[in-house]
Amino acid sequence: MNEMTGVAGGPVSPSRLTDGRWSRLHPLSPVVRSGRAVLALVVALGATASFPGSGGGGGLRWIDLVILPVVVVAAVVNWLVTRWKLDGPTLRIETGLLRRESLQLPVARIQGVDLVRPFLARALGLAELRVRLAGSSHDDGRLAYLTEGAATELRARLLAAHHGLDPATPEPAEQVMIVVQTGRLIASVALSASGLACAAVLVGVALATLSPVGLPAVAGTLVWSAVVCVPLIWRQVSAQYGFTVAASPDGIRIRRGLLGTVAETIPVARVQAVHKVEPLLWRPLGWCRLEVDIAGTHGHDKAEGTARERKSLVPVASPGQADFLLGLVIGPTLPMTTRPPRRAFWKAPLSYHFLAAGYDETLAVGVTGRLRRQTTVVPLAKAQSIRFVQGPVQRRLALGTVHLDAAGRRVRAEFRDRADAEASGLVSELATLSRRARLRFPAAGGAGGPVAARDGVRAASDGAQAASDGSAVEAAQSEA
Repeated sequence: MNEMTGVAGGPVSPSRLTDGRWSRLHPLSPVVRSGRAVLALVVALGATASFPGSGGGGGLRWIDLVILPVVVVAAVVNWLVTRWKLDGPTLRIETGLLRRESLQLPVARIQGVDLVRPFLARALGLAELRVRLAGSSHDDGRLAYLTEGAATELRARLLAAHHGLDPATPEPAEQVMIVVQTGRLIASVALSASGLACAAVLVGVALATLSPVGLPAVAGTLVWSAVVCVPLIWRQVSAQYGFTVAASPDGIRIRRGLLGTVAETIPVARVQAVHKVEPLLWRPLGWCRLEVDIAGTHGHDKAEGTARERKSLVPVASPGQADFLLGLVIGPTLPMTTRPPRRAFWKAPLSYHFLAAGYDETLAVGVTGRLRRQTTVVPLAKAQSIRFVQGPVQRRLALGTVHLDAAGRRVRAEFRDRADAEASGLVSELATLSRRARLRFPAAGGAGGPVAARDGVRAASDGAQAASDGSAVEAAQSEA
């Protein structure tokens, strides 16, 4: 498995990725692509053969015997009609049997290259390469699957060519900053809403077994609830297992996964907003979750920057780790926040205890939530619009809400239920500061550029040592 298969049938070594020749995906790609579907069909066929249907008589139907070969043949045909090559400044991917599709991905516009290894692909030594272009939050090009060595080398060559370096330049080194402990991850999932729901189901099952009379009545419901809840918990733990955050010149690198692994890169220059989420049961432990919104587009009918993709920057973190990552992405200090007037309690009695907002010359911060506190930080250079909203209850109480919108749906910092005069002044003040921020950091207002990229690289390299020191201090405190 140290070689890829060329279009002509001969092997293509990873060192010849840039010779301009067409190459196929690995011959075992159909096995990985159809593996999950085949497993699901086998389970369904087994259930059909074991239990008689409503029409009487069990066993397999003719349609069941046709579906399985169709899935396998479709995967093989997809492999036969797919080819790719790195042709100078362009990565070209051609696929399709009846309708031929040719993708040309300019290396200069490559924003990120991720490696995805599902369980079956890892077992076979394969990996999927996903290429994202600037101005897009979905995967523009996918090569599924290549050998791990070929995928890693192709990723390094694409990133080197993107930065104007020799394609043979090795991938830049990274510095690991945070590794989420397995115990903390499991505890955070157990204390989440899905974890509590699963615990309630298990308690219900235990109580039902103690009552022979009630067991037949609730057995079916409890069994199906357990069937739904247990895989949900397992999926959350396995997907975030070994969550590692590292700093590199091309952004923040994230690696995660137990059975199947994902290696992705978050470009600092494209972060539109950062969300710090503190669930109710996590707050006594000081834990939080950090998420980032990355601007992009979905489909050809939407303008660039009108959609977004939300990614987890870290699934669970201590206060020190969260502060460090916030400083790495948006800056070392956050603006001071102020509370709305006390009369706002009558408009929002369930969330008034969390409401707060603030701003400075570069950032806007809004805090909201009822049981779960969420802090949203938006760089003023990323602001797309500033809106003043006033409902009937707010007019009666002389209150107003100011929304500072970033690229994407529902990506905003909210100055909720502020005094009428203060809210009116915020609109012009934030607009002025936003214009100044764009002039100060011209690359920050768009899809990223040299200024933002250079600042992100410097922040990552300067902060990595501080992160390692912070992790050592935290470990020492844990041992104490």
